[in-house]
Amino acid sequence: MSPPLPARTAAVPEADVLAGLPPVRAVSAAEVATRISGGPRLVVLDDDPTGTQTVADVPVLTSWTVDDLRWALRQDSSAFFVLTNTRSLSPEDAATRNREVVRALRTASAAEGTEYVIASRGDSTLRGHFPLETDVLTEELGTVDGVVLVPAYIEAGRLTVASHHWMRTPDGLLPVGESEFARDATFGYTSSSLPDWIEEKTAGRQPAGEVLRITLDDLRAGGPTHTARLLSSLRGGRTAVVDAVCDDDLRILALALAEAEENGSRLLYRVGPSFVRARAGQAGRPPLTSPELSRLRGRSPHGLIAVGSHVSLTTRQLDRLRQRGGIAEYELDVARLLDERRDAHISEVAAAASRALHSADAVIRTSRTLVTGADADDSLAISRRVSAALVEAVRQVTAIRRPAFVIAKGGITSSDTATHGLQIRRAWARGTLLPGIVSLWEPVDGPAAGIPYIVFAGNVGTDDALADALDLLRSA
Repeated sequence: MSPPLPARTAAVPEADVLAGLPPVRAVSAAEVATRISGGPRLVVLDDDPTGTQTVADVPVLTSWTVDDLRWALRQDSSAFFVLTNTRSLSPEDAATRNREVVRALRTASAAEGTEYVIASRGDSTLRGHFPLETDVLTEELGTVDGVVLVPAYIEAGRLTVASHHWMRTPDGLLPVGESEFARDATFGYTSSSLPDWIEEKTAGRQPAGEVLRITLDDLRAGGPTHTARLLSSLRGGRTAVVDAVCDDDLRILALALAEAEENGSRLLYRVGPSFVRARAGQAGRPPLTSPELSRLRGRSPHGLIAVGSHVSLTTRQLDRLRQRGGIAEYELDVARLLDERRDAHISEVAAAASRALHSADAVIRTSRTLVTGADADDSLAISRRVSAALVEAVRQVTAIRRPAFVIAKGGITSSDTATHGLQIRRAWARGTLLPGIVSLWEPVDGPAAGIPYIVFAGNVGTDDALADALDLLRSA
């Protein structure tokens, strides 16, 4: 059996959390790829763009017309992403968007004769519209036997052991409910135990005791067939939570899901990024090489970096970027963005940044003081307004001068920049700049075609990660 967890809320040595676990059961990505070949396509509804950071050569849509979805279904890929950006929306708008995507997908699937399964990709630190999104998707899909919750993000150190979710820090593993992400103004929570988190988020509709727990004992000792039997026991939309510490754990789950679904179970996934790679039958790939980056990189001498994330890690990464030098930095003052000075301020910053691209990589960032509203909805509205201003600045810069690349730092920032700032509709996620955490998209249409777009989540990487990513692009 999995060992009991230490009764502490401070960071715990990782070795203590992992002590006594069953040995890893090795499963190759090739085995999963063979098992899912010819099966339903995995369609990932991504509530911000950062879910692509564990995969390579996978289509990405920022639009969900039937034609766009048919294009994605025709591509030679076991999975594709639809960027819904619902984490930036109100609950009502998020529900509407999920319904729109599924209805268009149903039509596209029928036209192409291709079956699909849906993953609702959420944040690995448990922020987002849950259970709203899975509730809406369940209604649109009809009968769903169960919802499978798998928030693990292996590369970023988000691990699930004994149904508790942890995040790796310099001091050890921290229960995610004790992290800064649990204090999110819009999506905050208190529980690190996933069954308790589900009870908390569903306001008691689904008690913790009714949640199916699939542990590392089940995955590693029981294997795919045993795990498939557990998944097949789900009825009436009951939720299962799944442990994962490494990719092999997720590949066992992928095999089990394929078996359960082949036997008639209808399942919906709510997952972090690492699950997508495992379920798609992909192995982890090394970061893009300098020759690969050189082929993708635009011809201009310098690139543009847009920073909207306010988490402390992003602030530290900005500090390290300044220390490396070679950048021109411009601030969008949030206070000005919220009053009548907004338009003039955006234009002033965009003009200055576009001039700077002659001689340096230009950084446009929002002021670092986080402005929140009176309640969660008001805070989300402020975030959207600030993000829209940053995106408009990017749009104005790229209209004046075409950068060699664009980096967007932060989930909402990267989604809005892709969709509105660069007007990307269809792209390919080609791989990562850093192992498993920074995704590079190659737009295939619109004004951004030929400009590599780098999606960089706010809450991942070392303090040097942003500077390291920029150095890689500079040297290509």
